[in-house]
Amino acid sequence: METNVDFSKVVPVKQMKGEYAEEIELLHPMLTEAEEYLAAFDWCESIEESYFGLGVGGVVAVFLFKIRPKHEGVDEFLWVVVGDLPPAYLVTDDSPTPRLALETYVELMSDWAKAATNGQPVDELIPVNVDPTPENAKLLQGRLTFQSAKVVPLYS
Repeated sequence: METNVDFSKVVPVKQMKGEYAEEIELLHPMLTEAEEYLAAFDWCESIEESYFGLGVGGVVAVFLFKIRPKHEGVDEFLWVVVGDLPPAYLVTDDSPTPRLALETYVELMSDWAKAATNGQPVDELIPVNVDPTPENAKLLQGRLTFQSAKVVPLYS
């Protein structure tokens, strides 16, 4: 299966580095969280390759995984976003770089937060691991605003 991922924007996780020494200690548990999150889906037979895209230790990280799908029609390459946010996976179709993956994540989660705030159904939106209440939506939107204002610009 072909992918449109720009591999010049990621590094194998073994080469993952942080801005400072302590940050790498915060990024490794985030990698584990991303791997466990993805492996929990019944359509993921195994993770074959792992790449680090971007991250701020303890805040957010974007990883790219090549998986061995259990079923046809499942993408081989997926982004996984983890951190002080609900975890999510994203296809690479419209997000060839980790920055675009994070921007897509923020956009999709913002749609969820808007629907939850307004009491609208969230069934057809990105899955979020909390109840769709206005309170949860407000907490999520605050984190998303931080990502857009402070993290995304670091990777322009």
